[in-house]
Amino acid sequence: MTDIRRRTVLGGALAGVAAAGFAPSASAVENDFALGGLDWPGFLASADLIWRKMPKTWYEGPFLGNGFLGSGIYAEPGKNAVRFNVQHSEVQDHRPEFGSLFGLARLPIGHFTLEPVGAITGIDWRMDLWNAELRGTITTAAGSLSVRAIVHTGQSLLAVEIEPTEGERAFAWVFHPAEAVSPRTDPKFGKPPPAGYVANPPATLETSGDSRLSVQGLLAGGEHVTAWREVARGSKRTLYTSVAWSHPKRTAAREALKTIRRAESFDVLAIDHRRWWHDYYRRSFLSIPDTRIQSFYWIQLYKVAAAARREAPVMATCGPWLEPTPWPATWWNLNVQLEYWPIHGSNHLELDAVSRALGEYRANLTSQVAEPYQHDSAGIPRTTDMTLLNGATGTNSGFPVGVPGKETPTPEVGNLTWALHNVWLSYRHTMDRRLLRDTLFPLLRKAINYYLHFLTPGSDGKLHLPATFSPEYGVNAPDCNYDLALIRWGCKTLLESAAELRIDDPLARRWREVLATLVPYPVDANGYMIGAGVPFAKSHRHYSHLLQIYPLYEITWERPEHRHVIETSLDHWVGFEGALQGYTFTGAASMSAQMLRGEKAEFYLGELQRRYIQPNTMYRESGPVIETPLSAAQSMHDMLVQSWGGVIRLFPAVPAQWADAALRDFRTQGAFLLSASRQGGRTRWVKVISEAGAPCVLRTDLEGDLTVRDRWGRPKRWRRLPNGDVRIDLRRGEEAVVHRAGDRPDLEIRPVPANGDATPWGMP
Repeated sequence: MTDIRRRTVLGGALAGVAAAGFAPSASAVENDFALGGLDWPGFLASADLIWRKMPKTWYEGPFLGNGFLGSGIYAEPGKNAVRFNVQHSEVQDHRPEFGSLFGLARLPIGHFTLEPVGAITGIDWRMDLWNAELRGTITTAAGSLSVRAIVHTGQSLLAVEIEPTEGERAFAWVFHPAEAVSPRTDPKFGKPPPAGYVANPPATLETSGDSRLSVQGLLAGGEHVTAWREVARGSKRTLYTSVAWSHPKRTAAREALKTIRRAESFDVLAIDHRRWWHDYYRRSFLSIPDTRIQSFYWIQLYKVAAAARREAPVMATCGPWLEPTPWPATWWNLNVQLEYWPIHGSNHLELDAVSRALGEYRANLTSQVAEPYQHDSAGIPRTTDMTLLNGATGTNSGFPVGVPGKETPTPEVGNLTWALHNVWLSYRHTMDRRLLRDTLFPLLRKAINYYLHFLTPGSDGKLHLPATFSPEYGVNAPDCNYDLALIRWGCKTLLESAAELRIDDPLARRWREVLATLVPYPVDANGYMIGAGVPFAKSHRHYSHLLQIYPLYEITWERPEHRHVIETSLDHWVGFEGALQGYTFTGAASMSAQMLRGEKAEFYLGELQRRYIQPNTMYRESGPVIETPLSAAQSMHDMLVQSWGGVIRLFPAVPAQWADAALRDFRTQGAFLLSASRQGGRTRWVKVISEAGAPCVLRTDLEGDLTVRDRWGRPKRWRRLPNGDVRIDLRRGEEAVVHRAGDRPDLEIRPVPANGDATPWGMP
């Protein structure tokens, strides 16, 4: 990695989108045209995290990142010091014979300790979201240290500027290399490594001029290197540290040294860094009256850009911030999907590593299914490294793509199809035919082919699936709802994609046959079962048996005949306390939003916050996992805008307490950018910009006669559909503003009035 592919991230927030073939609208880069000169620094300052107590863990402290390099900051256990972790999403082992959770695992790098002269007596820190910078003071018995820190958005560089008072001029930085071993080996996790697995050799500490290096050679070849140097300018001392990784060559030391030696002053570094972040935030806008959850939302937008970039590895369970965890890999049976959902509505496709990685490493996906099926099929294991490989497999070393009907390996087979639903979302939100043609269609064809090998007709004339595994219920079941939902969605999407691409695919007849004859979803009195003969009968955090409701929208509340089974299934699922976890409640919130129940969706988000979200908005189970808070941002999207099934639903599930709301450039399916204002519990106006010329159908509470005009005030052609929806004729690049006839709404987007004060996130 050289400067984190500067062509992508230093070209502004749109560069990654352009590289992916997406076509952002001109409005996305205007100087806040529709925001009336919004005070962005002031608005985002209200969401800043504050610390006036020393954080003791990663779940409490500030975090910095750029998708590659990450740093979590908190007290060094047992010492009068502050820890600055140094971790990197590309740093992994390369011994596939030991599986993805050991031999291909993410490897810890190490941390710095900031060691003051006097005993620490207090802190006052602020995580400045607008500038993606930590700043504040550390007060000690000997004086104080003024701190500023960034992980630069375009370089593998952590910069920490310290300005000490006289009594603290002798403060010190000390680097502590970590053992280069899979975190899963920690005895507290109860996951013993495979026979023959040993840690990599200890890192060596070296000196090069005024710089220091920690060189970590790997048994499989290659290395990762941490380089650092301190530079004094006047009363300030700045620590520059960089991490570089190389495999199989050992070139990382040269790269890391080059980065720190050409690093400019903190203020100069901050110029490009801030420009990127300012452009990033201004690509969309969302405001609601609940200031606590509004702040949470903007922290998630900060978090996802700190953890993800298109060119970065697909996020592992803890993003770039590796901590002690039994899950030092990328997890594909829920985590990845939830991590990336918020990028669509928030208009941040430049972060879409999933589409990029699935396209780049597609050959590896063929190799992950059993050999008899590799000629026409593909799959993705439950756990992989950054190249989507699982390596050798075993019950504790990794989870391969199983074979339906066989107990071993666990027949979990639908993960690639679900991952491709994320790619489909990226396609639908951009209408980029290249993504459809080059990645989605060919890979989905292979993923569904794998299923086709096992579907067999039963005596009832229906196609049935042998026993497969529903993540993560623990029991194999035939006609597993997880897989039936993905098969239906996959075949339907393949047919629609072939028609869009004008491909006369010889398998189209088979896809239609599957849709016509696939066995119905197994159901009992409690709603959707795990599969045939296997009821949902115990507490279970995962909604794998409910994908047909959400996020696939195959079974929807809009069809009255589905309402009973949706309601029964949701209530039964969340009714089992014991094994529920955070993402249980984000899934329940989004399903409630589909049911148009804003109060219930808000309740589930409240339960998430009360039970699970940590002071810095992170989330934990046995180890750190970041998908749940990010998926909560998507639940908010689902409450404010839904765009499935060719209809844009504005404010479909807004609780009464959110009487006002404001959106700008919210991206929807069909490649529309939506701006809207809700005032006093009613939609005041909506503006839609079409990037692709797709059919535009709006569902709002704007009843009666409407005014529909373009940006110059000229009438646009529109009509009411029989169900009350509004269809507007929009070609590519055109826009329409819609409001009640006779109304003269103020089209300026601004933050809505708050319902009351809220405690800042962090430890204020």
